[in-house]
Amino acid sequence: MPEDFSQLVRTEKRHIWHPFTPMDPWCDDAHEPLMLVSGKGCWLRDQHGRDYIDGNSSIWTNIHGHSHPTILAFIRSQLERVAHTSFLGFTHAPAAQLAHELVHLMPESGLNRVFYSDNGSTAIEAAVRMAFQYHRQTGDHLRNTILAFENGYHGDTLGAASLGGLGLFKGVANDFGYKVVRVSRAEQLEKLNASEIAAAIIEPLIQGAAGMRLWPPGLLKQLREWCSASGVLLIADEVMTGFGRTGKLFACQHEDVVPDFLCLAKGLTGGYLPLAVTMTTDCIFDAFRGDPSRAFYYGHSYTANQLGCAAALGNLQVFRDEQTMLHLASKVARFGELAATLSGVADARVCGMIAGIELSGPVGLGAKVCLAAREYGLLTRPIGNVIVLMPPLCVSLLELETMFAALQRAIDTALA
Repeated sequence: MPEDFSQLVRTEKRHIWHPFTPMDPWCDDAHEPLMLVSGKGCWLRDQHGRDYIDGNSSIWTNIHGHSHPTILAFIRSQLERVAHTSFLGFTHAPAAQLAHELVHLMPESGLNRVFYSDNGSTAIEAAVRMAFQYHRQTGDHLRNTILAFENGYHGDTLGAASLGGLGLFKGVANDFGYKVVRVSRAEQLEKLNASEIAAAIIEPLIQGAAGMRLWPPGLLKQLREWCSASGVLLIADEVMTGFGRTGKLFACQHEDVVPDFLCLAKGLTGGYLPLAVTMTTDCIFDAFRGDPSRAFYYGHSYTANQLGCAAALGNLQVFRDEQTMLHLASKVARFGELAATLSGVADARVCGMIAGIELSGPVGLGAKVCLAAREYGLLTRPIGNVIVLMPPLCVSLLELETMFAALQRAIDTALA
């Protein structure tokens, strides 16, 4: 390792606290962290010049690959004008242009209003707070509860974490946050007191942090029908599933469902910069008009960051220029075929270009496989003993085969 990288590693071990990481083994003198220094397309390069397929799209964010010239051009062009300006009491062209494009991705949906924030958690927080305030300002004061699903995950801020059904991600604050009732299947909906529920929240088609667990076909549509009949607002958390991951632009489209709130982040900018949106209807928006006390008093310093909006505009331009969705079907088909060929696994769950490869073995086997995969040119991260594969949508058929071959070798190595 060059001397400068050695010093950087010592510095980072001395000062940095990593998320979701036991820090004792990380800071051990014998541990050499993988330092990623550059990327191109589906590939990342480390401090030693070794190349790896980005097997989980840099934590589910990257859509069109790293260093894409179109997205970089949009960012550079904006950077030459201004990087960030306040969105509280001001506005700017990239935000207006992006809102227009997002609304017209689903022109018949009625999701005509776009609220900007920073990340998936804040997009969820905005939707939930809007739902509660909407009911209060339309005269329904009894709705003080959120309906969520067992094993769901909606982010790590206190409110978003309180919605989730995975204790591991709640920290020590399990008794705080929103009032929540949870179900695990559609049949339980009819037993609920719907008059107390303000909104229902779901990860459409597939639960991510739960280990890529697939919903039964039709559940999303059943939930939409129940919400409509019960006066409950529907929040679709498409932070992970949005922008082509499931084979359609948005997961809700698989069952022709239109939510009352659509939360997007991660792939919104192609994975280049933090940005999120909460999309909703004119009907909900109108309930916040009139007296100033009815306004939505929530926001962040970097709301509608100009560079982030520019990156998102570049992301959507690539979808058009490269006809990403048109070319996706053949990749989705091959992705599913390759996942089915893996041996030594307990289950291979696939939804579009998302796979959860479940291993049968002792705790820590998933991490062991991911470490072995590095030796074969593949980077990804497990959820327990579930290996996540979610490459950028620009991945070629040959790169898919390379990725699955590397994973199979890693599984064989770990099991041996």
